[in-house]
Amino acid sequence: MSRTNRSPIRRGLELTGPMQNYVDLHRHAAVRCRFLDHPAIALRLMVAHAIAGSSLWQVRREPQRAANETVAASLAASKAEAAFAEKRREVLALLGQSDEDGPLAGGNGDAFALANVFARLLALSDDDVLRVLAIVMAETLEAGSAVIEALGNHLSVDMAAFWQPDDGFFELLRGRDIANLMLADIGGKPVADGNVSEKVKTQKKIIRDFLAGENGREKVETWLPRWMKFPAESYTNRGGFRTADHWAKVRHLFVSE
Repeated sequence: MSRTNRSPIRRGLELTGPMQNYVDLHRHAAVRCRFLDHPAIALRLMVAHAIAGSSLWQVRREPQRAANETVAASLAASKAEAAFAEKRREVLALLGQSDEDGPLAGGNGDAFALANVFARLLALSDDDVLRVLAIVMAETLEAGSAVIEALGNHLSVDMAAFWQPDDGFFELLRGRDIANLMLADIGGKPVADGNVSEKVKTQKKIIRDFLAGENGREKVETWLPRWMKFPAESYTNRGGFRTADHWAKVRHLFVSE
């Protein structure tokens, strides 16, 4: 039989499955051992994983789900949200994504995307990497959790710098007794006692008069309901205020008695 008529020689893959596994695990062992001597690189790779994800990393952003349109509209107009969005745009620019205006963390695990973000982070200074890290961590903070209470108290967050009672707050405020206690906070006990039998709508209007300095009420420049302070406080002992409950559970970890 002539050479040209012979069947082509069939060759398998260069490595068998077990050999590929052998190579993978030994290379992994060597890289991660060497990796321990480079914490700055580890930091960058960790941030890259939180941004892009991998088959082993699944990071979820806080969805900030609003209970209704009133809550959604109030949050959309939030001074804190606007400031956060601006800082995130600055970080996206650092990563070469200046044309984007969306979330940073919680990628779908694409390996090329992970390598791309890692390469970008390797080119940044430690200070800039920490800026990226702060945005990623902020995006993945769980709303309504004990960690928000712990962090807010540790940082001595002044809610008055970011929030003032708005239409949404007053629309959602229910309960004549609660409104009266708030009125005592902002206008004093005599004013609250004098209006204790008034409808909640009336008492809320008086509170707003104090905030605006209208209808003969002396203007109160800054007022925070107890619910919005750090640490949060209840108005009654009835329970049902989850925020205060969270702080009560972790308070001993952050406050010296």
